[in-house]
Amino acid sequence: MKNKNKTKRALLSVSNKDGITDFAQELTERGWEIVSTGGTARLLQKAGIPVMQVEEVTGFPEILEGRVKTLHPFVHGGILAQKDKNENLKELDTHGITPISMVVVNLYPFIEVVNEKKVSLDKAMENIDIGGPAMLRAAAKNYRHTMVVINPQRYQEIIEALDQQGDLGENYRYQLATEAFQHTAEYDAFIASYFNQQTREKDTFPSHLVLPYRKAKELRYGENPQQKAALYHNIDYKEETPAKFQQWQGKELSFNNINDLDAAWELVKEFKETAVIAVKHTNPCGVGVARTVLEAYNKAYEADPVSIFGGIIAVNQEVDATTAEEMSKIFLEVIAAPSFSSEALNILSHQSDVRVLSTPLVNRKEKPWEFKKTSGGLLVQEMDSEPVNVRRGKVVTSTKPSEEQWKDMDLAQKVVKHVKSNAIVIASRGQTLGIGAGQMSRVGAAQIALSQAGGKAKGAVMASDAFFPFPDTAEQAARAGIKAIVQPGGSVKDQDAINVCNHNQMAMVFTGRRHFKH
Repeated sequence: MKNKNKTKRALLSVSNKDGITDFAQELTERGWEIVSTGGTARLLQKAGIPVMQVEEVTGFPEILEGRVKTLHPFVHGGILAQKDKNENLKELDTHGITPISMVVVNLYPFIEVVNEKKVSLDKAMENIDIGGPAMLRAAAKNYRHTMVVINPQRYQEIIEALDQQGDLGENYRYQLATEAFQHTAEYDAFIASYFNQQTREKDTFPSHLVLPYRKAKELRYGENPQQKAALYHNIDYKEETPAKFQQWQGKELSFNNINDLDAAWELVKEFKETAVIAVKHTNPCGVGVARTVLEAYNKAYEADPVSIFGGIIAVNQEVDATTAEEMSKIFLEVIAAPSFSSEALNILSHQSDVRVLSTPLVNRKEKPWEFKKTSGGLLVQEMDSEPVNVRRGKVVTSTKPSEEQWKDMDLAQKVVKHVKSNAIVIASRGQTLGIGAGQMSRVGAAQIALSQAGGKAKGAVMASDAFFPFPDTAEQAARAGIKAIVQPGGSVKDQDAINVCNHNQMAMVFTGRRHFKH
């Protein structure tokens, strides 16, 4: 036997109609009076549920093709009245306004509409909800007296709470109000972001920045076990992100896994030829380019067989069975690729802890923004996303690079772009040999990279993320047997470095593009 509450009024007006007829029926059986609008009212009437049209409440018809229907004192007065204040109740009586005890609203599908291909501005504008957010904000502000519901998944638990308690407790009402404010804030953020994109000009940023982020998942912990963490994704961001990868097997991704995966995926997208990237602590530790995935993986592994252990692997081609067999010989935290053969997935399944992820490899069509947190602020910049092409650079030495050196400089420059500054990369024959990352001096980064390369540096190439402020890095390269260097140029002492190269029959190319990464 269902509880029969004293008659209360609920206003139902939803874009997402999942479960709304059942919910309305449950409310009606418990003595609630239903007020509704437009398509929601028609749906409920078709289901045989008694419904009062909103114009019966306001005494005023919907106008302007439905643009104005709930923006009326008889609606908002009923929502905003504080029922424990006699003055409010007297005013309602004076004006003939019935209190509204529940508002069930979710908004026009603006997000879904503008994500359609080639949607017109007019269509986008027509899907901006006006009355819905106003009712939600009013009900959420007055949550102690007006329940506000935006999520269809809440319907059943609300009915159960009404049956068990006769009402919703204040804590639950507060939780519902919080959801409503989050819902309208995200909605407005997406609209603002959409309008910014329509009017965005090169090298300009809006005076106010609002971003529609939604929680994808909570993580076990952050960088360290004592830190709580979660992953959010920008629902306005249309490209692949770690939040959208399909996970085939393995444990949940950790904070550090996701951070490293993002770094690996951004680097592997630089390559059109088959490439395998190994990343540790957001820096590449081994990169291989070859005809096949297996050859590329072996090159990445051999570049640094110590650091790759427990690392993140990104591949820009499908992973086949033979490559999966090789990958299975060491412990890897994550393997990400556009796809995996069924045989490869079966082989990798024997290592249940390794996380196997896939997503389409999409070429970036625009320059998205990237963000860095500061104390009390946010640094915003365009991503350094223009493809690397060292052949556009200027040869500044008497010695010209060979065809093989051009290829290796291209590889090294793509990698150094993704290494924390100060950065130096040594490469030869489609493989990195040494990577110096995050050093306070460029000569220090070079020492690390050359030490790691060892004797293999002889005949190899060097790439730098920024210019040489002194000739010492070029001198180090010459002593190690480096035969070609690519760097941005632009130092007042460029000629000193050029002189070192000319003296040692080394080629040097200036790209004119710096790639600091902090």
